[in-house]
Amino acid sequence: FPIRELLQCRLAGVDVTELLSFLERETGRVRIDVLNPSWMIFGHGFRRDPLRLFSARTMDLLASLAVLAVSLPFMLLTLIAIKIEDGWRAPALYSQCRVGRGGRTFRVLKFRSMRLDAELEGAQWAQRQDPRVTRVGAVIRKLRVDELPQVINVLRGHMSFVGPRPERPEFVAHLAQEVPYYVQRHCVKPGITGWAQLCYPYGSSEQDALEKLQYDLYYIKNNSLLFDLAILVQTAEVVLLGKGAR
Repeated sequence: FPIRELLQCRLAGVDVTELLSFLERETGRVRIDVLNPSWMIFGHGFRRDPLRLFSARTMDLLASLAVLAVSLPFMLLTLIAIKIEDGWRAPALYSQCRVGRGGRTFRVLKFRSMRLDAELEGAQWAQRQDPRVTRVGAVIRKLRVDELPQVINVLRGHMSFVGPRPERPEFVAHLAQEVPYYVQRHCVKPGITGWAQLCYPYGSSEQDALEKLQYDLYYIKNNSLLFDLAILVQTAEVVLLGKGAR
């Protein structure tokens, strides 16, 4: 690097930025292909702030109670619609094991949007036009109503409203071996929505997981209450106006 010239520029008032910080600022993600571990250790961000944890938990509790109060009629209609399509004995809800903060597992709650025999052959990646999705399931997925029961997970402390998407242990075990820094996404609680969900389209491959991880790392590095609020506003635009990646 032309150290002398760069120093002269800095002393002359010119903004000099390293490559990774420049790419982070311009793209809204942390580029893993040029990431140096020392940048994560000594750079700005990636800190565990007790005050931030307290404010996030407070916001989660208040928002959960508000969402439950507003969404109960929609949840009841969703339950009835699923029962009408698949039969009154068919379960409307399902729980599935996911990996949360610190690598601890928990049972995530969702409205069932797939056929009852969706995973007779084992765990599979969900796809954008997944043939296993029912007619009611397609509607509630588009509106994200299928994720409303996860508010219970937020109340229990397993999840937050904003954070990386929780994945299944089977997928995490594989991706942790193949994708650099993948386990770092488990240093925060998973979320119902998140920066990666807003910025990257629905993906079902190892390459998609790598791309989404770069947005997750950006969120973890720049984690703040204002950032969470901005993500929640953009999520509302996605649901109500059809904007965004999903």
